[in-house]
Amino acid sequence: ISKELCAKEALEQLLDNKRIAGLINIAEGGWNSEVIDQMISVGYSRKEIKSTIAQVNLPAVFKTLEGLLFPAQYSFAKGTSVADAISAMIARSQIEFKKSGILDGSGKFDAQQLVIIASIVQAEGDTKDFDKVARVIYNRLAIDMPLQMDSTVHFIKKVRGEIFLSRNSTLLNSPYNTYRRYGLPPGAICSPGTSAIEATLKPAPGDWLYFITVDLNTQETKFTNSYSEFLIYKDEFLAYCNANDGACW
Repeated sequence: ISKELCAKEALEQLLDNKRIAGLINIAEGGWNSEVIDQMISVGYSRKEIKSTIAQVNLPAVFKTLEGLLFPAQYSFAKGTSVADAISAMIARSQIEFKKSGILDGSGKFDAQQLVIIASIVQAEGDTKDFDKVARVIYNRLAIDMPLQMDSTVHFIKKVRGEIFLSRNSTLLNSPYNTYRRYGLPPGAICSPGTSAIEATLKPAPGDWLYFITVDLNTQETKFTNSYSEFLIYKDEFLAYCNANDGACW
């Protein structure tokens, strides 16, 4: 691919009509480790993927590749190199980021920080609550309150579906552990989709500092600025767990 092509043209050239068998489907909230596994499943070498990722040129401002492989379905022409495939995924993210306005930053947050926030929003909330989850993150950051988001620990451990974190998990020594570290983690924790990005740029107005999903079937989530009220909601969630065998543990 010519280096002089714009990102959109490069992406269109790679995603032509000569497809290889098998698709790479990056889900909203997907981890790069999961993308690597999919690439291997359609014939790419793990060694080559890791070598390419170690040398990838990231777009300006961004410091980590996580969050830059945009959620979409990809099917590359036969013979497409690992470098070109990954470049196409990054190019797609830059197209979508530019369209959303996230590359321009917002307030005191630059594009990298906003993508980090969007990734936490994506991992933590149901789509209908994304804007409220974003507001909770901003409210906590504003008062130097640790984010204490389970999703950041899930990212460290590479586990999904863990409802209750153990004490040992919250004590993991990692810059991504928002139970031990203040502020944002150093990079995104997943690939955020358009809805999470939009919510990050336009969070709901509110003074909430806490939230908890009280029903995993309906995804009903309650928000509050009161810790004592949060504990009431937590009891409501525990009651749901006790009434629904196997839903939580």
